[in-house]
Parts: sequence; C-alpha cells; structure tokens
Amino acid sequence: MAYVRCDVAILGAGVNGTSIAYELSKRGKKVLLIDKVVMGAGASGSCDDMILLQSKKPGILLEMAFKSLERFESLKDELPADIEFETRGGTILIEDKEHLATMEDFVASQNRYGLEVEIIDRKRLLQLQPLVAEDIIASTYSARDSQVNPMLLMKAFLLGARQKGMEFLSRTRATAVERLDSGWRLILDSGDRVEAETVVNAAGAWANDITKLVGFDVPITPRKGQVIVTEAIPPLGATNVWSAQYIVSKLKPHEAAKNPEGGAAAQTPSERFGLGFAFTGTHNGNYLIGSTRENRGFDKSTDPEAISLLAAQVERFFPVMSKINFIRTFAGLRPSTPDGMPFLGEIPGAPGFFIAAGHEGDGIALSPITGLVLADLVTGKKPAFPMEAFDPGRFGGKAGL
Repeated sequence: MAYVRCDVAILGAGVNGTSIAYELSKRGKKVLLIDKVVMGAGASGSCDDMILLQSKKPGILLEMAFKSLERFESLKDELPADIEFETRGGTILIEDKEHLATMEDFVASQNRYGLEVEIIDRKRLLQLQPLVAEDIIASTYSARDSQVNPMLLMKAFLLGARQKGMEFLSRTRATAVERLDSGWRLILDSGDRVEAETVVNAAGAWANDITKLVGFDVPITPRKGQVIVTEAIPPLGATNVWSAQYIVSKLKPHEAAKNPEGGAAAQTPSERFGLGFAFTGTHNGNYLIGSTRENRGFDKSTDPEAISLLAAQVERFFPVMSKINFIRTFAGLRPSTPDGMPFLGEIPGAPGFFIAAGHEGDGIALSPITGLVLADLVTGKKPAFPMEAFDPGRFGGKAGL
C-alpha cells in the first residue's frame, strides 16, 4: 500500500482529462492522473477526428469552439509531439429544397454570430468534391472546420504534462472517497491511497460512477456511435463532409418515431440507430465513415445492420465508395446530458471536487478550452466564459459527504 500526495488528482485519461492535466501542470500544480484502464480507453479513443464548427448552434458552445480552435493553432507548435492538426474546411451536403431552406436559416444565424460559413451551389461543390452524387443540389462550406488525431492529441498532452512533473497511474480506479479537513482522500482498488487538495472527475460516460462516491448524481448517460474505417486511399476531395441529417441528429436529442398506439413500430432503421453522415480522411489515407447516435447503455458492440446502413449511406453520397474496402469497425460511448451541455465546475456541497464531463460529440473539439477553463476554476481564476450553463448542480442535488 502506498500513499500519494498531490495538489490535483484527475480521474479519467481521455482527451479532457489529459488536457486539464497539461494546463494545471503548466501552472505549477503537482498533478496525478488516474485511469481505470489506459489513456484513451473511452470515447476519446473511439471517435472520429473532426473539429466541426458548423455543428454548433450560435451561443456559448460556438464561442468556446472559436477559442478552442485558436488554442489548437498554438498547441500544434507548443506540445512536444505532432497532433496532426489540419484545417481542410468542411462541407455539409444538401439533398433537396426542404433541407436547403433549413440550412439557409441555420447558416444565416451562424454568420450573425461570427462563423464564416456559406451556402454554395453544386457547381462550386464539385470543385471541392468532384465525386459527390449527382443529385446533391448544394452544400454549406466553411474554411474553418478542422481535424486532429485524437490519440496523438492525448499522447501530446500526456507527454507535455509529464515533462512538467505530472504522474500517471493506469489500470486502477477510485472505489471510495473521503473528505479531509483540507482536501480529499481517494481509495484505489490497487490498495493505494491518494490525498489531494482538489479532485477533477473527467471520466466521460462513466462520470456518474465517480460523483456517486461523494453522494451526488449527475445525469450523464452513454450514447453509442458506430464508425467504419476504410483502407488507405488517395484523397477523394478537398474537404471533410457531413450531411444535413448529421447536423439535425447532433443538435437535437434523438426522438423515436411513434405509431398512434405509442409503440416504436413506425421507426425506420435510420431512426432507430440515429443515423447521420460524417466522412473524414485521416493523414494516413484511411477514411472514417460515421456515425450512429444510439441510447444502448454501455454496450460497445458494433451491429451488422447499423454498419450496413453506414456503408449504404456513404455509397449513396459517394458512389465510388462501392469500390473501396472497409477494413474494420468500432463503436464509442459519448457522454451525453439532458440539455446537450457539458458539466464544468465544482460539485455542489463538495468543495474542491470538480467535474469536466458530458461533452458528447464535442469532446475533441472543446478539449483545449476545457483544459483552460478547469485550470482557471481549480486555481481560483475567473474563466473567460460565463459558466452558468455548465453548472453541475443545474438539475438539482447536493453532495452527501
């Protein structure tokens, strides 16, 4: 049995946990990062690579995404390893006049908020995506949409934090939490004891397992996303690609179609799996084809029917993909919240016990700003953004310790 003392213990070595560890280590804090498995074992290691500004509604999340993108620009040079950050721009394919009207309104609202995005006609779309299906009538386009390699990003955060003194414990979890006069004691299943002035819960879809240890429930639930990976191929176009259905699926909680008797018989397979289209090319030439948005608990298995739907969808938008080999599939569990907003801040009734979880599909994109915000909160500095929308107590409750 070992006793470890630190300034800050961070539970969860995903993209947000490693970002927070890096920013706090930069500020001179003695940080201990703990993960029940290994770095990136949760959603951060089983997702796509997009930093999609176009998916954000005008408001605080879009404002944070702007700042996060600026931070990525500096991190690519500041961090001690390559993160494969690149700004290719993004296009959202529009199939019909109904979708076009919807996207025109959405784009106008984003423009008013400062996002540089526009509707382009098919002629200009073909300059960016010459192999797109013949019936796609238009598209959105933003030059600011970007991408980053999630695994390399976590590795770079981890290396950067370690260079500044951070320690990392993997394959162990907190099984109990005790409140001290000046901080917290974590009891790990390894038998070790950790004493920390501050604890940060960055456990993603499993964050409520941690908050329960201090007698608090946070409404974070897993939302599964399934993805196909192709063989390495030459680039098909200049931008990464999404569909209007993807945006609707991402911005609105999935509502199952109901028949008149209240059953689920009226659901189509696409509705049942929360199907949306995302198509991004990696630095290695593999393409990632996604994705679903499913409420299936903690089931991380892939479903042949869902994979078939994803395959048919990419071939519908890009017929050439019928000639391309798919080499593997995977699924990840996004941490979702009832209102689509993450929890960032101190747990009510538990001074010095913070949470940073619930980003759902925005974890990668917002990880740099999440690291900065939590570092500010932990060190007593006022963040650059109003934090009311992210209050961990906004659904009620108070820690029981």
